[in-house]
Amino acid sequence: MAKLIMTVEQMQDKAAWLAARNKGIGGSDASVIVGLNHWKSPFQLWLEKTGQAEPEDLSDNEYVYWGTTLEEVVAKEFTIRTGKKVVRRGLLQHDDIPYLLASVDRLVVGEDAGLECKTANGFAAKAWDGDNVPDAYYVQCQHYMAVTGAKTWYIAALIGGNHFVWKEIPRNEDDISALLEAEAEFWRKVEAQEMPDVDGSESCTQALAEKFSGGGQAIELPSEADKIFLALDGLKESAKNIKSQIDEQENKLRAMLGDAEIGTTAEGRRVTWKTQAGRTTIDSKRLKAERPDVWQQYSKVGNPTRVLKIAG
Repeated sequence: MAKLIMTVEQMQDKAAWLAARNKGIGGSDASVIVGLNHWKSPFQLWLEKTGQAEPEDLSDNEYVYWGTTLEEVVAKEFTIRTGKKVVRRGLLQHDDIPYLLASVDRLVVGEDAGLECKTANGFAAKAWDGDNVPDAYYVQCQHYMAVTGAKTWYIAALIGGNHFVWKEIPRNEDDISALLEAEAEFWRKVEAQEMPDVDGSESCTQALAEKFSGGGQAIELPSEADKIFLALDGLKESAKNIKSQIDEQENKLRAMLGDAEIGTTAEGRRVTWKTQAGRTTIDSKRLKAERPDVWQQYSKVGNPTRVLKIAG
């Protein structure tokens, strides 16, 4: 069901590998498309796939570096604990749907299966409890099974540097069908240069600012804008009410604590109310007035940003 279009050796040419990946949808893209990636929005991914934005350079990212460096360690540990033999394969392409790609970590010898290797922060350990697998990784593995036709995908993770887990993820035809439908619609929009829907993620906000730099003339907005303004008014009012309710509950805890700085409950919850030292700040207005030379020497101007303000 899948053919090899780039060997492991050829993938060492990072620029060539990234160029190949951008011609289709890979495993890490799958979770973005269905809205399960916390770091990237579908809109940002669409900009990248249509050549309107460069993918973020993660070469200096410590998490990415150690994830790549420890991939072989995780794979070896998986073989030790399971007795299964694994091999590297390269970049695969679906036989019938050319935009479906898979840079699989390993394939399992003698089985219709593959292996995904992960490293995770210790704070994420709960997401791996029992049979749990983080949603984004589950989708990634189903994507690989859709591309390769495999019946099973294993996932192994080194958590917090000292806790190893591995799970077996069976092929789920219903999930794959829904995923392929979402990926097909996304790729249709890529090929048609049709903007996807926006969402409320920070990634989407940044992507919109990157695509639209400003400087255009005033326009009359479509009638749909009035509905958006009404929705915003209602949401902002709800946010004020929720903030007030949160403040009330927190004040109840303050009243319970009194002079105590730490409080615990029988259920294992813990709250602290401690005095912190005051924050040291610089009176920039006074510094500019009395020592403009020093102010000028150490002042720093940030990058320009487009700010959305709603009037009326």
